[in-house]
Amino acid sequence: MTTIDTTSPILSARGLHHSFGQTEALRGIDLDVHPGEVLAIMGPSGSGKSTLLHCLAGILTPAAGTVTYMPRTGVPQDISGLGESERSRLRLTDFGFVFQFGQLLPELTALDNVSLPLLLGGTKRSEALRRSTELLARLGLDGFTGKVPGELSGGQAQRVAIARALVGAPAILFADEPTGSLDSLAAENVLTLMLDLVREAGTTVVIITHDARTAAYADREVIVRDGSVSAGHRIAA
Repeated sequence: MTTIDTTSPILSARGLHHSFGQTEALRGIDLDVHPGEVLAIMGPSGSGKSTLLHCLAGILTPAAGTVTYMPRTGVPQDISGLGESERSRLRLTDFGFVFQFGQLLPELTALDNVSLPLLLGGTKRSEALRRSTELLARLGLDGFTGKVPGELSGGQAQRVAIARALVGAPAILFADEPTGSLDSLAAENVLTLMLDLVREAGTTVVIITHDARTAAYADREVIVRDGSVSAGHRIAA
């Protein structure tokens, strides 16, 4: 079980509201995410949990409320008040993302998919390829670097997506149903590998899931229902 610093959140949401047309997705949500913790946000389909993640990560700007991020510099940033270009930069430099279906670029090899965020951030190609190769090897994919996504199994492709999300050493990893498209064995392998890496690095993780088995890997879980968050609780070691 991770030792969590509960005194100063790395991410803090206050009074989040967001709607899609007449549908109110978030209804005044308050939530703190602490450095180094693995937080599972659970709830049924349509509960607002993915909308919450998108607001926390700066993908969506909430209609009301604030999201404050405490970066490594120690200067708090109001993500909800940033412009799109600033939020895009933050997502490239400080946040990593894993989605249900990986969203790998089909024409690129596994190695090039993983290297892409580093190259976009200005890392030299030789260094980007070195770091990407090492991370793929740690995920058991050293023999698959030259394969394109269509040549990989679902579990292998999702491990490539995890490598792409982690190669830039993000402060926070956002994972939206990261094993939702996998069978139970592949899901267990992917989660174990991912969480071993993030806990070793001290990366904070926010996982969106409707699956109690996935949530059981977290340090803490909160439940989202009808756009509101219930009290979170620790998961026993």
